[in-house]
Amino acid sequence: MKKPKIREYRYERKFRVEDLDVAQVRMLVKRHPGIFYSPFPPRYINNLYLDTPDMENYHANVSGVGERQKARIRWYGDLFGEIPKPVLEFKVKDGLVGAKYSYPFPAFSFDSEFSQNGFQKLIAKSDLPDVVRWQLRGMSVVLCNRYYRWYYLTKDQKYRVTVDKEMRYYHIRQTANHFRYQFLDPKAIVVELKYARDLDPYADKVAGFFPFMLTRNSKYITGIEQVYL
Repeated sequence: MKKPKIREYRYERKFRVEDLDVAQVRMLVKRHPGIFYSPFPPRYINNLYLDTPDMENYHANVSGVGERQKARIRWYGDLFGEIPKPVLEFKVKDGLVGAKYSYPFPAFSFDSEFSQNGFQKLIAKSDLPDVVRWQLRGMSVVLCNRYYRWYYLTKDQKYRVTVDKEMRYYHIRQTANHFRYQFLDPKAIVVELKYARDLDPYADKVAGFFPFMLTRNSKYITGIEQVYL
């Protein structure tokens, strides 16, 4: 049985930027007095979001329910083709703080043949814990999301910033997928400031340097509303 990799509860402050380009945003991060550096190179991130037939996760997130979650399968690099090391993630929110539970997920092919039946077969043959497999049996893949991310970390490694651009969303069909229903958010840049709970009293000084407006930004909500509603 695979045990989850657990990331402790932390704060995530999100900023949606539309009046600056990505070069200007990255320059602001580099000029921050906290001395941010890049711990590793930027990369593309791909997500398949899962939800129930009634879209329970979507509605809970839209309503701002105190305790809510998102379920997704994540991988890096190319969007289409063989996905050798995907990761299943449950992102849990409790008020303003969140945690992440991750499990290795079976390899699969993401292409025009991708279907909900094939996804359920992957779950059935996986060695995920029974409680996780049971939960996934009641869910379907409803959205694909892809974006390009830069990573930054303060010199004391207490605060992390990510900068995302090229947010693209794809409608996922029940059977064959031609990925015709998609939306590209060309101007939006999403900046996230992440830190441990005990650092919250000092986070205003870090966030205050950025001329960005704090927002409740969710890529999942944005994607659903752009390609479904």
